Amino acid sequence: MTERSNPERLLLVTGMSGAGKSTALNTLEDLGWEVVDNLPLTLLDRLLDTPPAAGSGDERRPLAIGIDTRTRGFDVGGFVRRLGRVRERAHYEVALLFLDCSGAELERRYSETRRPHPLALDRPATDGIARERELLAAVRAVADYVVDTTDFSRIQLQGELRERFAGEHPHEMVLSVMSFGFARGLPRNADLVFDMRFLRNPHWDRELKPMTGLDEPVARYVAADTAYEESVSRIEDLLLTLLPRYAQDGKAYVTVAFGCTGGRHRSVHVAERVADRLRAAGFSPTVAHRDLASDPRDAIEAPQAR
Repeated sequence: MTERSNPERLLLVTGMSGAGKSTALNTLEDLGWEVVDNLPLTLLDRLLDTPPAAGSGDERRPLAIGIDTRTRGFDVGGFVRRLGRVRERAHYEVALLFLDCSGAELERRYSETRRPHPLALDRPATDGIARERELLAAVRAVADYVVDTTDFSRIQLQGELRERFAGEHPHEMVLSVMSFGFARGLPRNADLVFDMRFLRNPHWDRELKPMTGLDEPVARYVAADTAYEESVSRIEDLLLTLLPRYAQDGKAYVTVAFGCTGGRHRSVHVAERVADRLRAAGFSPTVAHRDLASDPRDAIEAPQAR
């Protein structure tokens, strides 16, 4: 680098068109990052060699640059090589964020907005999505962070990015504990998944059915299962062994997910209990219950009837 004051961090933001790049860059800007979008690759080195404008504030502000297949001069091989050169020259953290999304969800988003896909202006969006996924496979393979936005609303994506990039200590591990229902699909960004369907199901108790795992009667019912204490205690002990090792290895984000059939009773209670145990051990987990607000349905729970 020449005379440029090194930013605190450099984050290149890319991914599938429609996966949320604009939302990501807007969120980073709200967090105080300097943001540049659709920068031609030929100008990347020039930008990094340019000092910030006088009076622009903190010269160590982290810098985010949005680049995708619409960027002038975009070439996958050239992008990967240029990323490697920037990493070699930089005296600060350089990372690549790749926003991914399932083809079906991308097709739905393009259908809703009625906008053509940038790689299929006169063809169905599915053609452009398939072409772009193949084109970006090599970029995704070298990404430091991959965020799958298939199941994310705009607000959920903003929350995910705030957790990852808002902290003053970017290398401090962010721990999330969540509950979910297998009937509504596995969480896409979970690192560790534990299946609680072996525990007896409060759904089939008439009084407990409308309640959730946050209610004390449900908690007592689940905890009364003879397999409960030994199994949950072993999971807690396992996590207390693994999480410090993940932190030592530099893993920045860990999500622990507990699932049951519908995601309203057993997984919710166990997630809350385990989060309390982790807090007592010095961790600071955030807790989310993905399917807590869903309606109780016998058709979903039937395979687990007891």
